[in-house]
Amino acid sequence: MVVLESVLTCPECGHAETFQMPTETCQWFLECPNCHIVLRPKSGDCCVFCSYGTVACPPVQQGDNCCA
Repeated sequence: MVVLESVLTCPECGHAETFQMPTETCQWFLECPNCHIVLRPKSGDCCVFCSYGTVACPPVQQGDNCCA
């Protein structure tokens, strides 16, 4: 079963918020609603959910290496 919600934590200000993950595309950028910096994936990660979320993106959950 694929989880479609993930709590992202901003590495700059520590703000945590639950977001719905897209199933058909990667989320490469996300603006922190608190401090407004733009989150980008860490090197080697395919999206912001894999870098800063409590749950990896749907393709990774299904065993793929990266979003397609």
